[in-house]
Amino acid sequence: MINRFPLILFVLFSTTVMLSCKKDIRNGNEIEIPAETAKEGFIISTTDFVFLDEEVTLVFDLSKGNKELMQEKDGLYLHAGLITSASASEKDWKHVTTEWGKADAAYKLKHLEANKFSISFVPKDFFNISEQLSATHIALLIRNMDGSKVARNKDGSDMYIPIRAKSQLQIGVSAPVLQPTYQEITEQDEFEKGYDLPLVFAVSAASAVEISLNNEVVNTFSQTTKVDTKIRLDSGGLNRLSIKATSANQSVQRDIYVMVSQDVTTAELPSGAKANGVTINNSTKKVVFALSAPSKSSVYLLGSFNDYVATEQSFMKRTADGNTWWIEVSDLDFSKQHTYQFLVGGQIRIADPYAVTVLDPEHDTSIQIPAELPSYPTGKTSGIVSVLNLSPESYTWQSTSYVRPHPYDLVIYELHVRDFLEKKNYTTLRDSIPYLKALGVNAIELMPVQEFEGNSSWGYNPSYHFALDKYYGSAKAFKQFVDACHANGIAVILDVVLNHAFGQSPLAQLYMQGGVLQANNPWFNVVPTHPFNVGYDFNHESPLTKQFAKDVMRYWIEEYKIDGYRFDLSKGFTQKNSGTAESSVGTWSAYDASRVALWKEYNNFIKAIDTDFYVILEHFADDQEERELANEGMFLWNNLNHNFNEASMGYIANSDLSRLFPQSHGFTQPRLISYMESHDEERLMFKNQMYGNTGSGYSTKTLTTALNRMEQAATFLLFAPGPKMIWQFGEIGYDISINENGRTGDKPSKWNYRSDANRANLLKHYARLIHFKKENTVFRNPASEYVLTGAVKYYILQQGNQKVMVIGNFDVVNQSFQVSAAMEGPWYDNLNSGTTVNWSVGQTIQLSPGQYYLLSKDILK
Repeated sequence: MINRFPLILFVLFSTTVMLSCKKDIRNGNEIEIPAETAKEGFIISTTDFVFLDEEVTLVFDLSKGNKELMQEKDGLYLHAGLITSASASEKDWKHVTTEWGKADAAYKLKHLEANKFSISFVPKDFFNISEQLSATHIALLIRNMDGSKVARNKDGSDMYIPIRAKSQLQIGVSAPVLQPTYQEITEQDEFEKGYDLPLVFAVSAASAVEISLNNEVVNTFSQTTKVDTKIRLDSGGLNRLSIKATSANQSVQRDIYVMVSQDVTTAELPSGAKANGVTINNSTKKVVFALSAPSKSSVYLLGSFNDYVATEQSFMKRTADGNTWWIEVSDLDFSKQHTYQFLVGGQIRIADPYAVTVLDPEHDTSIQIPAELPSYPTGKTSGIVSVLNLSPESYTWQSTSYVRPHPYDLVIYELHVRDFLEKKNYTTLRDSIPYLKALGVNAIELMPVQEFEGNSSWGYNPSYHFALDKYYGSAKAFKQFVDACHANGIAVILDVVLNHAFGQSPLAQLYMQGGVLQANNPWFNVVPTHPFNVGYDFNHESPLTKQFAKDVMRYWIEEYKIDGYRFDLSKGFTQKNSGTAESSVGTWSAYDASRVALWKEYNNFIKAIDTDFYVILEHFADDQEERELANEGMFLWNNLNHNFNEASMGYIANSDLSRLFPQSHGFTQPRLISYMESHDEERLMFKNQMYGNTGSGYSTKTLTTALNRMEQAATFLLFAPGPKMIWQFGEIGYDISINENGRTGDKPSKWNYRSDANRANLLKHYARLIHFKKENTVFRNPASEYVLTGAVKYYILQQGNQKVMVIGNFDVVNQSFQVSAAMEGPWYDNLNSGTTVNWSVGQTIQLSPGQYYLLSKDILK
């Protein structure tokens, strides 16, 4: 079968053995090679062909590929396996006999000279297999002893060497030089139009040879075993060079795809076309594809509509500013879905950064793909592809009159779809809404659902910011979930990751060399500007990054009717370089005028689209900076995990809860999303039971006491002014450590906890508290008085004639307090129906360990 991959496919690797000469030694025969083609590849072999039962010596030139092991002098090891007929893909290695991290002499490389290492072995012995095994490739990597550095191809892929069958006629090409990629790629990305391409190859038996270029015969040879010739490249785009050899009753054909550069046409985008992504004109049936790729020499549109072959017709135009490549296509079938990619600079294949759906050949095989999506174009291309649906099914929104909760009334339920549900999908999540409605929460905050690397993840490793990750289901199912939330009075807030992206992101891949981000990338910083960065750090001072971020923000609001964003690591949106060490956190957190200006710009952009949209920042910066952002209408995450946990465990010294109140931050409005648990913090119940304090006959480690302490903590949290957040299953005392199965690993959902009477009481308590908070405006932004240090903590809220006091003893021994004028009774005890307390000024009141009150002058609604 003829391969049709539109990559530059050539010989496996150079076969130059005598490194200082310009001759190719093949099984005892010498072929003179022109000086211009005597280049060595990443892997150099002693033979034309690798057979299972014959020894082969491989020489590795580590100055090529990703160059991660350049200048190493010793201690390098082969890691290898086989790709066989049983392999699901090129990633599915079989018969791996090497052991990662082990210093075994059997697969240690021999140092020859600077950057040159070798190893010799007989494949069937090395892999302990029979000659009958159907093996197609040796898959390999080179590592240092502990595996902290690894030599790969420059595109970051594994290395591959084809295994040949002795019974079949073979063609071995020695020029031009290839990378040892699974789909073979030349070391030279593109060739100039009109270039005479040196072509040197050997045939395993005397054969009649026919050479064709784009299906036209350009040369023939009779009964030869070696050919040294040149082929003129006159057509731009991808040229198919075919070598056909015929001997006796056997015939073999080898196709070499050669990328040839062509002149760029400068033209402005058609009227109405977007500078990125796809613009569809349903009236003219024309589609414009556009990609920002400054400084690139060429971009081709590849897709199911052109068999993924780069031709002169698929070569894209470039705008005069050099930023945008585009092409208008007018012959697409609007009745079907298409898949597509961009081929950049002759080698880099990326899906559209603005794609709303992508297909991933590596990770999609292990999940349930929505039935309406097309199949991956196997055999046509490699890597992630974009999906283009020209006639998408329209979704009719049912909840069209939904009104968002007052922002100060918000009780946000943060959840992770993977760990919240046993069936990890949006349909089951929609079925869970009655539970959340009964709890009383009026907002759900979803951990990131934009396309992330792999499948099982927290989602903070995004790759395609416009695409909904298919791990949890389809776009339609997600819209149905949002719609159902709105019908039940629940807002939907998305956790959005725009501080960084990971290596699968096409924005990163566009400007990489050997898997290393290059300085000319217009979106990312090569070196992060702040601590705690993961992945690649976005440069939000770059115009292209700003446009990308704004386009992402607009898309999810308009397409999915989202009500708010929680921006992950918002403090990282800065070009003020504070260093990456943890010791630099103070410098990073200091007031940053440029960061403030950036967030004001983004906030204004969002509010111009949706005036009452919730903008929430995970900022943790200087109070002055957060106050300025709050004055612009943004909300700030307020992490009180440590102090609440100290209080719930009964350790008083570090249990100050004063930061619950906006005054302690210098705020005039309660624009703090306060919480005692989030996805990123240890669970209070876990620490209560593991490390809780004890008093005389009282221990916060016991289950019932620990749950009672959680009731007390929740009461203090929820009634402080402004919006609040709780983490999934906190309402039933979730006590699985954040570090179980690894910090970001799968955690068990604990729906069965509801059948435990003590945990059910905590659930009822949460529901009652949330009801009070939503129904009584005194909890929005009242006048307040508080003392939240020490064992006995309290705060008093007053708005108009309504007055509320929350007071409790967080110690593990009895404590007393003296009644002040503001505490004077009588008060309704809202947690003990029909009960009142009547305290007098100066009276001493005793509180037992964990005892608390929710008191009010008027009965809370």
